[in-house]
Amino acid sequence: MKTVADVKCFLLDMDGTIYLGNILLDGSLEFLKAVVDSGRDFLFLTNNSSHNANHYVKKLAKMGINVGPEKVLTSGQATAMKCRTLFPGKKAFVLGNNFLFEELKDGGIEIDQENPDYVIIGYDTTLDYAKMTAVCDFVRAGLPYIATHPDFNCPTETGFAPDIGAIIAFIEASTERRPDLIVGKPYVGVVEAALERTGLTAGELAMVGDRLYTDIETGLRHGMTSILVMTGETTEEMRLASDTKPDLVYGRLSDMIPEL
Repeated sequence: MKTVADVKCFLLDMDGTIYLGNILLDGSLEFLKAVVDSGRDFLFLTNNSSHNANHYVKKLAKMGINVGPEKVLTSGQATAMKCRTLFPGKKAFVLGNNFLFEELKDGGIEIDQENPDYVIIGYDTTLDYAKMTAVCDFVRAGLPYIATHPDFNCPTETGFAPDIGAIIAFIEASTERRPDLIVGKPYVGVVEAALERTGLTAGELAMVGDRLYTDIETGLRHGMTSILVMTGETTEEMRLASDTKPDLVYGRLSDMIPEL
């Protein structure tokens, strides 16, 4: 039976796990302090490709969580790592905002919005119809098609905003194609990036988050301890009805402190 005590490093989702929107969830600071005090480590791991690591460092600092960029791993960073391997010397069309453009360029990805060799899509918070038409044209033409993550919704303090999953559905309706590769949770690309960043094995890690189909599936598929917190998307009804069963369930992060 897997336990919190066996974990060396916690991979922590942010939206719905550490905070909602700009509101820090109760107990998050106390949990992070207890992790460090116990000799363990943590890495923030987010599927949200609408912001880059530096943005999250600044956002976390405003909430009293002071970490360097090495403590944040985004699906955008993991996508850059994967695409450098898959498409060396090739150029990408990117559907995303300026944060994703910056993150991909920092990760060594060359971008060409006019004559690309492949397509990368992210959670584009600046989406408009001209951009959707352009990406569908390239996908329909048969270019390799990569998505940073699969999330349908992004949790906010007032509910949910449509995420990249809705964009993928739009593209599929127009082109009859789904992504050839999805990098973020629960897929292997982001796990490979986390293993490289931490230097640990999957069995030494726990994936902690509020979503069954991304966070918990990541742990279950890749040999990590899977820990669900009930502070975001998943309701008790959803948890009981789902075939995805986490190893451990807590109301919030701080409920784990006694077991560290």
